[in-house]
Amino acid sequence: MKKIAIVGPGRVGESAAQILAKEELCHELVLIGEYSDSTQGIALDIQETAPLFGFDTRVFGGADPEAMSGSDLVIVCAGSPRKPGMSRDALLDANLPIISSIVDSVMRFAPDAMLLMVTNPVDVLTYQVWRHSGWDRRRVFGLSGVLDSTRMASFIALETGFSVKDITAMVLGGHGDAMVPLPRYSSINGVPIDNFLSAETIARLIEHTRKGGAEIIALKKTSSAYDSPAASIAAMVDAVSLDRRRILPCVAILDGEYGEQDIAMGVPVVLAANGVEKVVELSLSEDEQTALAKSAAQLRSIIDKAEINV
Repeated sequence: MKKIAIVGPGRVGESAAQILAKEELCHELVLIGEYSDSTQGIALDIQETAPLFGFDTRVFGGADPEAMSGSDLVIVCAGSPRKPGMSRDALLDANLPIISSIVDSVMRFAPDAMLLMVTNPVDVLTYQVWRHSGWDRRRVFGLSGVLDSTRMASFIALETGFSVKDITAMVLGGHGDAMVPLPRYSSINGVPIDNFLSAETIARLIEHTRKGGAEIIALKKTSSAYDSPAASIAAMVDAVSLDRRRILPCVAILDGEYGEQDIAMGVPVVLAANGVEKVVELSLSEDEQTALAKSAAQLRSIIDKAEINV
């Protein structure tokens, strides 16, 4: 990619910027924050790691949204983070007006860009961004499934002692307590995890995955997770920037897939140069389909309560 913009260079945005620059996933990386001086400082700090990490990406920072002009991809990390005991959904009232303003800027200055949503509640906000922009659903997608699946894979590795390099996991649904981890589609070098773990252990790991983000917040106390979200963002950007056509679980706009329509939720997709190339429909058991429908109903309830009108 020629240019990527990150709006909201807080802990997640700054960590993601460092990885994107280090991996040279774009020629120019622009950070846009609320305060010009501090955002310039973040950009300069990252730029000065270039000789050590050996990257030629140029990193700039500022407060003027016009700096995103010409971006191929805009990553939105701005907004209020979660605090201990706070649900992602409780953030909607605070973050919805912030995101709406940012999307207006993206539409004005980077009308041809793709947009990757990170701000929570990411499912509802991805939906709002899509409705607000009127863009093709391929161009608007969100972070959640990569992060949730990564957490589940980490827990499987810790439980079994096997290399995390051989472990894949799959999580669908909303990014929260109603997420739907799928042990049937989780494996260790292609071998289903139930060959190594009991049903009771798998159930415990699923619950641990659902509460993974809240656990980090409770332990850190002064911040939410940012290293694992940043790495997850980088994995998605890598797939798009290098046109890898990777199958990754992301928040995508559904149009009949999984029996759902006019909603954004976590599903496996083919992620490539033009964004979401295709939603991959997995064959689900009756219980899995019921859990996914329950997750979708919860998301719709949040959308209805917010009275999102675009």
